[in-house]
Amino acid sequence: MKLSPREAEGYFAKPGADKTGLLIYGADAMRVALKRQQVLAALLGPQAEEEMRLTRMPGGDLRGDPALLLDAVKAVGFFPGPRAVFVEDATETAASSILAALEDWAPGDAQIIVTAGQLKPSSKIRKAFEGHPAAYAVGIYDDPPSRAEVERVLAESGMKNVPRDVMSAISELAVSLSPGDFAQTIEKLSLYKRGDSTDLTIEDIEACAPRSTEAALDDVLNVVAEGRAGEIGPLIRRLQAQGTNGVTLCIGAMRHFRTLYACASDPGGAAQGIGKLRPPVYGKRRDRILRQAQGWGAAKLQTALTVLTDTDLALRSAGQTAPAMALVERAMIRLAMLARSR
Repeated sequence: MKLSPREAEGYFAKPGADKTGLLIYGADAMRVALKRQQVLAALLGPQAEEEMRLTRMPGGDLRGDPALLLDAVKAVGFFPGPRAVFVEDATETAASSILAALEDWAPGDAQIIVTAGQLKPSSKIRKAFEGHPAAYAVGIYDDPPSRAEVERVLAESGMKNVPRDVMSAISELAVSLSPGDFAQTIEKLSLYKRGDSTDLTIEDIEACAPRSTEAALDDVLNVVAEGRAGEIGPLIRRLQAQGTNGVTLCIGAMRHFRTLYACASDPGGAAQGIGKLRPPVYGKRRDRILRQAQGWGAAKLQTALTVLTDTDLALRSAGQTAPAMALVERAMIRLAMLARSR
């Protein structure tokens, strides 16, 4: 049977112990692996490895020994409790072995858990699981995690006392990071808050979130918006060493100053305008953007956007011969000087 994403989330949390098996497939290997870990933990419990109730085998091994999977499914365990055979990275070369195991499966046998990459609807493995009355097939796609998934990851890590605005910030973090990086960040956050019963804060998240090129870009843009011209050069050198080019920096600057302009030009003032930003901003970043928008004002921000637009056009001009980063650095210094003007 085929499970929809909504149905699959419930099944991953509480898989049926009497089912024949489960196929999890998708293009993102990390997303597939995280779901496989979740369902095996829920199905077998934490001691499955030690009690030899879980058998692992690469999908490629089934090509040389077609009976390997069926033998493992039928094997009698030494310890009581549910058993499973996990076939990793299965391809169509393992189809005959997997189909034979599904057909010969009987109550009391180990469940068959299979992971695979992207499978076409015509895939023999996918069709076998989708057509089986006691097995399930789930496709994992690159969709942002749902609120329920984020809450599950937090609960599994032992995180409590999460206010609503902090939960929104964590949900945004889940969208911006890969599944593996997000899981590692939450684990780091749980260790950071160990023994601390106070509410989780935006500052806690900022302390544990990975520092990336985007974070370094934010540092440059904040320095520019706050008029600290002397700090621009070293930060741009750092970005350049990380592989950031002039066009990327210019686009990031335009995005930042458009955000400031959206706040400053709101009829109700910058404090009201910042509340309309989507996605919303929180914590220290919100305070900083509000302070910058109020300091610049709508008129000067229009001038800043004109400078950035002219720089972007110059960077993309076919006749441009000057170094791109030098052009952008000059524009950044000009904006920083503008920020300090009255």
